Amino acid sequence: MITTEPVGEWFWEPSPVLDAPVSGVSRALVLVGEVRDVLASLGLVADGGTGSVELCDLSAMARPLFAVRYMPLDVLAEQASAVRLLPGRHLTVSLRLPGEWAEAGVRRRAEELFGVRVHVWGEGAVMLGMGVYADPWLTQDLRERPQPGVAVENAPRLAAALGRISALTGSEVDPGDETRHARPTADGFADLLAEGAAYADSWGTFEVPARRRRLMKLLPGGYGEEQDYECTTEEPVRYAEVRGGERLLGFLWAAADGAAGYEPRSAAGDEAFAAGVPWLLRFRAARGAGASALEALDGCLGRTEDGWAVGAAVVGESSLDALQELSGRG
Repeated sequence: MITTEPVGEWFWEPSPVLDAPVSGVSRALVLVGEVRDVLASLGLVADGGTGSVELCDLSAMARPLFAVRYMPLDVLAEQASAVRLLPGRHLTVSLRLPGEWAEAGVRRRAEELFGVRVHVWGEGAVMLGMGVYADPWLTQDLRERPQPGVAVENAPRLAAALGRISALTGSEVDPGDETRHARPTADGFADLLAEGAAYADSWGTFEVPARRRRLMKLLPGGYGEEQDYECTTEEPVRYAEVRGGERLLGFLWAAADGAAGYEPRSAAGDEAFAAGVPWLLRFRAARGAGASALEALDGCLGRTEDGWAVGAAVVGESSLDALQELSGRG
């Protein structure tokens, strides 16, 4: 299962930068690049990804002095060159990296599997953080189903990455706090089969609502109770695929009781969420015109908006829970 918030995080404190105003930016760029290389050498990250640079005054962290986000990695250094890191300032260079894992020998991919960030303070202190956004390293998935075989295929590479990053930085790894999903350790994650999960079905309990909130923030005016169809149902849902070219981005669905919505395919990353916006706006307009949810879905079939196309026919019927799980897998 793929998440929008980290399943777990780890932190390191490399040696400080002796002259941060002169070399702090280059130190951050080199360090995120080296961590990416470690992950790539173990087959954990794939080509692509985006980078961000943010500079803040420590007295006003909520108002960045400079910020560029989600740019291609090949222009990251060029954008960062505009930054002046002085005492009293804080620099963050971060990467969002696509990655791969194995399930019964089959390679799976998510467009944001790892997040890597380096913080450098104007006085010279440095901190590195890394988070993972899926569960193949765990002995139990985020819906509490045992998956020891999946963990055997993937956890050793994550453990190797943590060890190599510690050697690279010359510092011990500091596992982050337990999340809603799992407890990070120095070599990966605690065995959920042995100690149990902190929450039942953490993916359904927390991730599904989080995806909904993220999606609604993209809509003009956000969520409107009087404008939108109900977003939950116990009835079977009919659904159609939403694609961008050959890429499956999500599922548009509706039920006979008047519920309808869009489930982004988490593995497709940001585009999966963006692709739902025009169809949810169509749903909103259809509801305003008095159309039923199933009529609204039928009105979208075979159409294209902003380069994102809905299939010409309904491809399946299932429970909403099963559809949400389908959308959340690699």
